Amino acid sequence: MCGSTNAAPSAFPSGASYAIMGRVGRLPGGGLAKGLAVTLRTMTRRSITRQYPEVQPDLPPRSRGVIALFEENCTVCMLCARECPDWCIYIDSHKETLPAEGGGRARTRNILDRFAIDFALCMYCGICIEVCPFDALFWSPEFEYAEYDIAELTHEKERLREWMWTVPPPQAHDPSAEPPKELGAAEKASARNARRPASPPGPAPEADA
Repeated sequence: MCGSTNAAPSAFPSGASYAIMGRVGRLPGGGLAKGLAVTLRTMTRRSITRQYPEVQPDLPPRSRGVIALFEENCTVCMLCARECPDWCIYIDSHKETLPAEGGGRARTRNILDRFAIDFALCMYCGICIEVCPFDALFWSPEFEYAEYDIAELTHEKERLREWMWTVPPPQAHDPSAEPPKELGAAEKASARNARRPASPPGPAPEADA
């Protein structure tokens, strides 16, 4: 008789077990016996069920939970709304004229009035975040925003702004990766400016008699 070991039982049956279960399955009531065998094999093992919401899940970094809005960076360019395949982003704005200082020409700018996302239509593709040229949209790992009414899944900019504070910091750059092209161009421009000789000062203005 072979000696027993203390190794934990495998989660999957061995090849011999498969052969036995195959022969059992061909007998009358074999399907029920196979099901009970799986139940008996797993009922004594430790459960790995997490008691949510008492125990929060361990989410992976940069999880796609909900889209957050950093309103100060939004220029109302409408690029996110145009690129959205589901048309679930609603933006309203108005123009405001700013008087120029020193008698210059007055300029206008867009003021954001409404920014809403209908998460009942959103498919979480992330296109709006990728195309935003001013880093106004971010992924937040927050996922507890279920509602009893589907109409309440349209969240306005105030709620999107609250999720902004749950956005994790960006991951550190890989030290073995190539530096960004923008950083290299900025360093070259700075080096050129450092090598450029300083222009001589112009003549001092004559004092009025």
